[in-house]
Amino acid sequence: MTAAAAGAGAAAGLRWGRPFRDRSGRPWRARPDAPWWDRPGYALLLVLIAAVPLLGPDVPPLVDLPGHMGRYRVQLDLAGSPYLQQFYDFEWGLIGNLGVDLLVMPLAPLLRLEPAVKLVTIAVPMLAAAGLLAVSREVHGRLMPTTALALPFAFGYPFTFGFINFTLAMSLALLAFALWLRLANRGRFRLRAALFVPIAAAVWVCHTFGWGLLGLLAYGAEVIRRFDAGERRGFLPFKAAVDCLPLAPPALLMLLWRSGDHASGATADWFNWGVKWEWVVRTLADRWEWWDKISLLLIAGLIVLLPLLPRVTLARKLLFPALILAAAFALLPRIVFGSAYADMRLLPYIFMTALLAIRFRPDASRRLMTAAAALSFAIFAGRVGGHALSYAAFDRTFDRELAALDRLPQGARLFSLVGTRCGRPWGERRLAHLPALALVRREAFSNDQWVMGGAQLLRVTYPVGRYSSDPSQLLVPRRCPRELWMTPEQALGGLPRDRFDHLWLIDAPPIRPELLRGLRPLWRNGNSALYRIEQP
Repeated sequence: MTAAAAGAGAAAGLRWGRPFRDRSGRPWRARPDAPWWDRPGYALLLVLIAAVPLLGPDVPPLVDLPGHMGRYRVQLDLAGSPYLQQFYDFEWGLIGNLGVDLLVMPLAPLLRLEPAVKLVTIAVPMLAAAGLLAVSREVHGRLMPTTALALPFAFGYPFTFGFINFTLAMSLALLAFALWLRLANRGRFRLRAALFVPIAAAVWVCHTFGWGLLGLLAYGAEVIRRFDAGERRGFLPFKAAVDCLPLAPPALLMLLWRSGDHASGATADWFNWGVKWEWVVRTLADRWEWWDKISLLLIAGLIVLLPLLPRVTLARKLLFPALILAAAFALLPRIVFGSAYADMRLLPYIFMTALLAIRFRPDASRRLMTAAAALSFAIFAGRVGGHALSYAAFDRTFDRELAALDRLPQGARLFSLVGTRCGRPWGERRLAHLPALALVRREAFSNDQWVMGGAQLLRVTYPVGRYSSDPSQLLVPRRCPRELWMTPEQALGGLPRDRFDHLWLIDAPPIRPELLRGLRPLWRNGNSALYRIEQP
């Protein structure tokens, strides 16, 4: 081979993301010549900034999180609470959805339940940020100027929904993937195999999808590692699958879970392309539609445009896993084992992986890299600032509504109705599971808990028929197509008043006065009110 041909081959290798050979294995320390975006202090700053939006609110304003907090109250106090024993049962079982459920068991007695949940919720985006930075460091040998662009997706649509076990598991999976890469870079394959049997099991217990993400990322990286090592013979996908066998044991846990008492969760709604496109558009949805869409469009544009520059490329070790995740998103149905929005949950991690794949060659212009780093940090800081303002506004709304609980007695048989409307609002229904805080703070019955075979360990035992569980708490002014939400006439006209002693209306639509007869108002604020039911 001629020198010219060798040079062309090396250039092509860099163009398509061959790994740099600058890993010394020594601890990461700031070099005098290191740019500011590749210094440990900058990485620490990014991780700390990720905590900012959640520092203020007493209850993180994430859609499902208050409902999960209600379940935590039951699992913590059921044995000693005669009130809770009237309404619920809870039986521990091995399912792939227990991350925060397990963490609150030791934390809540020390901190109380609400601060414990807040602490874990703050940790989730911080862990995601740390995992993304660690992955970038292992793949590129240094932090890229655009690494901060991946961090806003830690606050993506699944986090807004309050899928707290899921997002915790995905954050842990990113950290585990960084360790997987690090051990491979050092040639410690036996140690990696030994460590990742328990690591994979722990991530699976936290949430099944975290284990799935770790497996897909690791498999994609192993295919490319072997390819970059010069292996061209044999079936590389099979060899990479063998490399990933230490991640496989949780498949046995999955079989045990799906064959046990919690095996009835449905899997449905395949290849709904219209809804999938809606998920893509909503990947960063929080509160202000224009802001969230502009942010997504800008970041997606940078993913496309930056690799077109002559000294910017894409690292195959992350590009290939990103393509695998995109294929998984396309193939997954909307509901898996009773858990809805299964396909949507992958989208932020597709963007994260694709953004981390962006690589600036060592000979790239310092001015170009500085501009890219400054723009990336500005976008991340802007998104975090937007979340901080949004969460603060939702927190004020929560406080205003939760003032009703000051008039609610302990152990109340409470029926709650939360006003909403047909369709899907951009900022989501942040009040949808606020009634669960009556369960958290007053050990009251809350009709917003989920009843999903295979996904929950809590059972509602209070015999009130369709008024017992989610979505019976959602109230609409008129019927919505394909939804089970009730109108005021349906909710209050058929309500078994002998089974409830209080009614809590939260931002309710107009209700005819005759539907409220026999109710004594205890508290009112605008469209919200708390009533004592005096007439069965």
